[in-house]
Amino acid sequence: MTSGESKPLRGAAGGRPLRFLAPAAACAVLAGLLTACGSSTPASDNPDAIQVVASTSVWGSVAAAVGGSSVSVTSIISDPSQDPHSFEASTRTLLAVKDADLVIENGGGYDDFMASMIASSGSGAPVLDAVRISGVQGSAGQPLNEHVWYDFPAVKTVALTIADQLSQLMPSQRAAFTSNAQRFVRGLDRLTAAEHKVRASYAGTGVGITEPVPLSMLQAMGLRNLTPPDFSEAVEEGSDVSARTLAATLALYSKNEVAALVYNEQTTGAITEKVKAAAEAAGIPVVGVTETLPSGTTYLGWMTHNVDRVQQALGG
Repeated sequence: MTSGESKPLRGAAGGRPLRFLAPAAACAVLAGLLTACGSSTPASDNPDAIQVVASTSVWGSVAAAVGGSSVSVTSIISDPSQDPHSFEASTRTLLAVKDADLVIENGGGYDDFMASMIASSGSGAPVLDAVRISGVQGSAGQPLNEHVWYDFPAVKTVALTIADQLSQLMPSQRAAFTSNAQRFVRGLDRLTAAEHKVRASYAGTGVGITEPVPLSMLQAMGLRNLTPPDFSEAVEEGSDVSARTLAATLALYSKNEVAALVYNEQTTGAITEKVKAAAEAAGIPVVGVTETLPSGTTYLGWMTHNVDRVQQALGG
């Protein structure tokens, strides 16, 4: 591995490695460009806006909803076509972290590259860890599902914490931050009510997944994930799926044992495409989900679309 080559890091909760520019090389590049690049241009028209850096557009959208015009948000992973598990940091992202007033990471092993970026940039900004704030843990011997942005009560807790932290950074806007957070929470409450509506009609219905990304949402709807754990774990970790596990997974669709396939469109390969094709061949609805926001939408709009599509697939 050369000094400029990307170094893989594996999250504490498992999963595929997230890639980050080797720290020594990052520091050298950063030191050489600080005076040339300076701070990035704020997205807000407010010259005094709080500079927020989020690891993904998910938490960036939540921060923007809570902060309004008083924040300028930079989301490090924002391209919906990008696989978050193969992220590579750039000098631009290191500079953004260095100049941040507040950093928001997902935590739980999902975006461990953030710790390296913060250390390399020398940032002293407060860091909010969404998993830690939410209090979400693994249950019944199951590992932590770090994709907590599909858990609406967890997102509510994080949003309220963001409002409190922004209020500490800009006390004059505390009332606005509180009001924005309350409005955002009402949107989350509507999503939770929609989940309960699905549960009332379809509790116990079997579904399939390719990865555990949307599992918190599906469980809140009362749906049962019938995908063999070995399959979704192998896909998430980027490891091989055994012939026996693949056969058991494909049988869910050929035997019509599930009502829908909830498919992660952002991390695909030959095996997941084979599962998708099996569902389509059996006439089983496929609901595509992603790990980051589609372009031009907000967190609430995105999640409303996800919940609606699952409900429509079950109704169909």
